[in-house]
Amino acid sequence: MTKKPPLPDVGSKTSSLWSQDRRLEFIDFRLRWDGRINRSDITAFFGISVPQASLDIAKYLELAPENLSYDRSARIYLAGPKFKPVFASSHSSQYLNELLAIQAGVLEQTASFIGWQPPVAIVPTPGRVLNAETLTALLSAMREQHSVKVLYQSMTQVASQTRVISPHAFAHDGYRWHVRAYCHLRKQFRDFVIARILTIEPVEDVAPAHQEDSEWHTMVELVLEPNPKLPTSHRQAIELDYGMTQGQARIVCRQALLFYILEHLGLNQESDQWPEAHQIVLKNRMVVESYLQTRKLV
Repeated sequence: MTKKPPLPDVGSKTSSLWSQDRRLEFIDFRLRWDGRINRSDITAFFGISVPQASLDIAKYLELAPENLSYDRSARIYLAGPKFKPVFASSHSSQYLNELLAIQAGVLEQTASFIGWQPPVAIVPTPGRVLNAETLTALLSAMREQHSVKVLYQSMTQVASQTRVISPHAFAHDGYRWHVRAYCHLRKQFRDFVIARILTIEPVEDVAPAHQEDSEWHTMVELVLEPNPKLPTSHRQAIELDYGMTQGQARIVCRQALLFYILEHLGLNQESDQWPEAHQIVLKNRMVVESYLQTRKLV
C-alpha cells in the first residue's frame, strides 16, 4: 500500500502551498462564524475555478473531517456539531477585531473573511489626525537609525521647543499615537505625542542603541482580580467578562506603557470607595509600582 504523504504545515507562510493554506483558512473561518460555506464563496473571494475550490474543500476535509458535512438539498457545506477551528485566525477576537476594523473604515469588506455581518456600532471618539510627512520622517529615522530635529509643543511648556530626538518605536495608548525616542535634551528615553510635532527634519546626531531603552524592553506582568468588596455574583460576572482563570487575569505590558494601562483600567491608585466603579483591582500592586517611575511623556 502506498503511504500517503504528510499534510503540509498549514500555518506556515513559507509552505509552497501558502495560497491554498490561505483558502483553507478562509473555509475554516466561514464555517466557524457563518456556519456554512459553498464553492461560490471561495471562487468569488479568491478568483479561482470551481474545480480548485472543490480541491480546497477536499483538502480541508482531510484536515478536519468532522468540521463539515454536505447538505445535498441546500447544496452547501455546513459546520459539523463537533466543529473545532483548525486555524488561530478563527478565534473570536479575530472576528470581532475585523468587525471593528470594517465599521471604523480601516478595513475594506472585500478584504475580510467575514461573510454575513450583524449590525455594529462604535462609540464615537474625537479624531486625532497625524501629519503624513511627520510619520514618514519618523519611519525613515527608525529605518536608517538617524535622529531628527523637531519643533515640539509640550503640555508642560507654554512655548514650543526645538529638540533632537532619536526614535526607535511607536506606541499607542488606546487613544493616540506616541513615538518612543531618545531625547538629546533630557538625555533619556521618553514618549512624544506624534500629533504635537510641529516640524521635523533629519540630523546626524548619534543616539544610544534602542536596546538601552530598558523601560521599553522590560516586560511587567499585571495580575488582575475582581474587587473583593463586590458581591459574589458580581465577582463571578467579572471573572467571565475578563476571561479569568481561578479568579485572576494576567496581562503582560512594557514598563514604558504601564502608566497608560493603569490609567485605562482605573488602577492608578487604590480606592476603598465605590467598588462598583472599581470592578477590578491589581493584586500585585507592590510589584507593579516598583516598575512605575515618573512618566516620561513630554
